[in-house]
Amino acid sequence: MNRSPITKYRYIILNLVKQTVVHKLLVLTITCLTVATGNGQSKLTGYVFDKGSSEALTGVNIYIPELKTGTISDKEGYYTLYLPKKRNVKVQFSYVGYKTVLKSIDTDTLPCALNIALEPVIIESEAVVITGISLSTQHENAIKIETLKAKEIETYGSPNLIEAISSLPGVNMISRSPGVSMPVIRGLSMTNIIVMNNWVKLENYQYSKEHAFIIDEFGVEQIEVIKGPASLLYGSGAVGGVINFIKETPALSDGITGDFTSHFHSNTVGVCNSLGIKGRSNNSFWGLRAGIKSHSDYMDGNGNYVPNTRFNDKSLKANFGLIKPFGSFKLYYDYYQPRLGMCMEPVIPLITERGRSLKWWYQDLKSQVISSRNKIFLGDYNFELNFAFQSNNRKGWTDTTTVGYNLVDATMSTFSYEFKTYFPSNNKSEYIFGIQGENRTNRNHDAPVDVIPDAGINDFSVFGFVQFSLWEKLKAQGGMRYDYCHISTNTRVLNQEVNRSYNNISFSIGTIYSINRSLMIRLNFASAYRTPNIGELTQDGWHGVRYEQGNPDLKAQRNVESDLSIHCHTGKLMLDVSSFYNRVKNYIYLSPTDDTITGGHNIYRHSQCNANIIGGEISFAYAPLNWIRLKATYSYLYAKKENDSYLPFISPDQYSASVKLSKEKLSVLNDVYIKLGLDIEGKQDKPSMFETETNAFYLINAGFGAKANLGKHQVDIGVFINNLLNKTYHNHLSTLKELNYYNMGRNISFLIKVPFNI
Repeated sequence: MNRSPITKYRYIILNLVKQTVVHKLLVLTITCLTVATGNGQSKLTGYVFDKGSSEALTGVNIYIPELKTGTISDKEGYYTLYLPKKRNVKVQFSYVGYKTVLKSIDTDTLPCALNIALEPVIIESEAVVITGISLSTQHENAIKIETLKAKEIETYGSPNLIEAISSLPGVNMISRSPGVSMPVIRGLSMTNIIVMNNWVKLENYQYSKEHAFIIDEFGVEQIEVIKGPASLLYGSGAVGGVINFIKETPALSDGITGDFTSHFHSNTVGVCNSLGIKGRSNNSFWGLRAGIKSHSDYMDGNGNYVPNTRFNDKSLKANFGLIKPFGSFKLYYDYYQPRLGMCMEPVIPLITERGRSLKWWYQDLKSQVISSRNKIFLGDYNFELNFAFQSNNRKGWTDTTTVGYNLVDATMSTFSYEFKTYFPSNNKSEYIFGIQGENRTNRNHDAPVDVIPDAGINDFSVFGFVQFSLWEKLKAQGGMRYDYCHISTNTRVLNQEVNRSYNNISFSIGTIYSINRSLMIRLNFASAYRTPNIGELTQDGWHGVRYEQGNPDLKAQRNVESDLSIHCHTGKLMLDVSSFYNRVKNYIYLSPTDDTITGGHNIYRHSQCNANIIGGEISFAYAPLNWIRLKATYSYLYAKKENDSYLPFISPDQYSASVKLSKEKLSVLNDVYIKLGLDIEGKQDKPSMFETETNAFYLINAGFGAKANLGKHQVDIGVFINNLLNKTYHNHLSTLKELNYYNMGRNISFLIKVPFNI
């Protein structure tokens, strides 16, 4: 392969740097393991109680996320934890209905007693997040991170996982069916955002709105969303934001526990079942979880089914971890096989009745991810070594009357690595230096259509990050990152060979100023970039029902965004107001052209221009009484290219409001609640050049949930109704709108979750 002299020298220097750094890290790792094995453990004990009544709290989770270890307070509120010596660790105390407490512990001061008074709260506004620079409460983090807990996902009442995430202000979804959807963060989607499976960046052909990210909600503890540029920590592609699916907490005490969860959805006659078990023994833990989904074509508000929106999924997940005084070592395996029906013009006459079996025009996907996440302690230093391999096979089936019934068959394989060093820190400062890299290959098999050619991508990056307190009320964080990416194809495409290198710098600066305990201001300024993906550079052929063509001359896309937010909270009130301005240079988009192929079909081609996105969100929650909770949100977006046309897939103004009534005990039921919600989406009268206007609509949703005693356990039960009035409407981001199909009508979902011990 021919390279220019400059590229040759850069390639040689880069490989020398990589080899030298990796060699030193391997030597350092072996040294750490050898030296640190002599470290012992220290004991932390304490008592957890209610701050107001001073009564002991039973069953409080005491957890160290970085070690994946913890315990539960006993009947009298006492606990005991064993921690590695000569370490600073953060211990999380959490209990339903109470404010989560995060304490930094210097194990050199142990053994000692740490008594914790938990404060009852009605409005939880200080969630603990781990997707940022380190484990912290949201009020300590200059980067705002939205959270969605597993309980909220289960009670959302939709068969679509991404729809549950889009309940967060500023987050939306592009959807072709409940099984085929793509998240949108502040107007940017696909390869403009990064979706992570427990910190592993998913690579599964996400360059198209028809390609869902291959992940499900089974075994997820919570979902964390960063809105805005996050390339500094997570790499090229996070120009719009990051969504991280964080795995469930391991078992906290010796023994084996499990749960069985089942959902039934009336609209799709859908079943969604998950069975998980997990255990712990001394210093090791393990877990297994299997899940299955099966849904038929969904029904709109008129009682008509939408053909080929059926889908069937199955998944298997396993994990194993070992906790030692000198570090923690975790291994994860995820297998996921979704089969997703595609509602497209050619399949409509073939579907003569509603069903759930897939025969024509569907995606047959298989994803396997194996990852290893490890931390090694050496004195005051903390070294993190993470590796992952993922394989994604994508098959596209049409119909038996078409030549090449199996139209597409390709596999994307990705190996990624990450080395991070956490330098000695204290409560006022934290420093991180890291190296990340990724090797990705695409290989086509025997199917007749190569949507993208055989290709290889190599990424390498170096970054540094610092977080510190300027004084008690003002904290700042920031850093820089250098990325290098080389893309090459094995065959000539668009009459030329693609063999290109990209490199660039990302940076971020952010501050959080606490006026008092209840009021704070965040200000962030960040710049990120992404390289064009393989599809945007090389695609030349039919993709679904459109002929799409890439552009080998595309430049890297860069954006600069400024964010300002004001956050106010008390035990009964939360108000958050945020605004942002995002300037995108060389914005990459797909649009129809006047050029045609044989047969007269227009060519859709990837192009570039500058663009501006302006928007903001408001979140409000208030509890006038202990048993009443009111909540409301508002989101606004305005996005336009410099050529005076509007960006595609931009949601109109969105409003939501809800009221939740709860009672601690009602007859034989515990933690009973009912909720009623209203969602309003305004008219979108600023469509892009290949979209049409969309009318405003509103939806009413309702739900009921409680816990019922079953022996020694409490079973979660619930009934949830979405689109209670069975409205017919078009969502502006639904790609079925162009076929004049409405979104889903009324859906009643039933939930039961049964815990058990073995």
